[in-house]
Amino acid sequence: MIIRKVFRFENTHIVRNCATKRCRTSIHGHSYKAEALFESKSLDNAQMVYDFGLMKGSMQDLIESFDHCVSLWNKDDNGYIAAMKKYSQRWVELPVSPTAEQFARVIFLMIDLLLTNTIFTNGEGKIVIDSVIIHETDRGYAKADANDTYSEAMGIINPNNIIFSDSIREDWRDADLWNKILRGEQIINPKIV
Repeated sequence: MIIRKVFRFENTHIVRNCATKRCRTSIHGHSYKAEALFESKSLDNAQMVYDFGLMKGSMQDLIESFDHCVSLWNKDDNGYIAAMKKYSQRWVELPVSPTAEQFARVIFLMIDLLLTNTIFTNGEGKIVIDSVIIHETDRGYAKADANDTYSEAMGIINPNNIIFSDSIREDWRDADLWNKILRGEQIINPKIV
């Protein structure tokens, strides 16, 4: 069975090397909608795949990291990166260009790592992330699954190179969340939210 959870975030970026002059030369933003689809072959004690209320914890913290922030490609101009970090408290530095396609892959990766480290407490079975769809506009979206996210042809994303500003980490329920995920530490779901 597959379930879907929708998250929203406002983000700004520049997409270097694209064909559209405005996108590659000017900072601009979008109202993104992120659809995360989850799959399980069993149901929990409440007969659900995964309680949507539990997604309002660490998972929401990670996705909302992109809200009201500037997304930076670590291969962009060093002066531009430094200026954005100087004038914006909320920034995420990525090892990939901040396109809708790469947002779909990055968010898939983040959720996949989070689920891998999560200890479930309500009889959930094996829950996997099926895919992530990023709507950059009402007319265009990108969808990524495991084949896309872990594709050598698309470039392997090193999660250690996803860096969140101090301001973003301070907004999380656990300021060390991403580091715990990277270290493979267990994250125990609450019994009640």
